[in-house]
Parts: sequence; C-alpha cells; structure tokens
Amino acid sequence: MKISTLCYIKYKNKYLMIHRVKRKEDLFKNFWNGIGGKLLDNESPEECVIREVKEETSLQIKNPKLKGIITFPNNRDSGETWYVFVYIVTKFEGNIIESGEGKLEWIPISKLKKLNIQDADKHFLQWLNKKQIFSAKFHYLGKVLKDFKVNFY
Repeated sequence: MKISTLCYIKYKNKYLMIHRVKRKEDLFKNFWNGIGGKLLDNESPEECVIREVKEETSLQIKNPKLKGIITFPNNRDSGETWYVFVYIVTKFEGNIIESGEGKLEWIPISKLKKLNIQDADKHFLQWLNKKQIFSAKFHYLGKVLKDFKVNFY
C-alpha cells in the first residue's frame, strides 16, 4: 500500500502543473500532473503536501484544502494499492524554481483536458471546485481506465 498527496495550486483561473519529462523511471513520464508525492514515516497528509510542493516548486503553500481521496487498487505495473489525498491551494508565497521532476507551467483550467493527462484526472479535476469532498476509486487494467465510482460528502 502506498499513500501520497496531490496538490493543485490555483492562481487566476490556472493550475500549476508539472509535465513529467525529466526522470527515466517515472511511472507517469510524459503526463501532466498536479504537484505531490509519497508520505514519509510519521508524516500527515497535510505535512506531506506542504513538503512536496516546497521540494518540487519552492513555493510555500498556506491552508491546503482537502478536496478528495482517491483509491487506485492494484495500481498498474506495481500491483500495489495507492491512496491519494487531493488538495487545492489558493494561497502561497515564493518564486517557482526549476523542478527535477519536470517542467512547471501555469495552465488555464479550461485547457487542462487538452493536455496529456491520466484518464482518472479528466474526471476528478472537474470535482475540485465542488463544495463537497469526494471519495473515488479508479480501476485500471494496465494503462487503461476500466471504470470508476465516486461519492461526494
């Protein structure tokens, strides 16, 4: 089991996205994604998202708001189940640095679906602006999204 965070930093109807092109062994190579990573031992999801954003962008985020939790059972090649805490942030300080993960870019929200993003992302990105928190489970067979279910609370 793996636990991770994913953060969408919002500024003027844009999200800060990362084009994952730098690491050869990246499971999500060539895809666009929000900012995030795996929890460390003794770290809360909130601590993780703050640390990961700082490491990957140099931005210091404030008040990350939990928007949902995603379950990816038997995730792709690894066969591990992943739990992902999804956050949105509108307050931050600092200047963006070059990331070792990929290219960082502010993308208009209206253009996100035109990017090379995961099929699951095409669904949950539209849930980020809802008032409710979502809980979703996405089933992949290899790299193909087979089905999903979602509940809002």
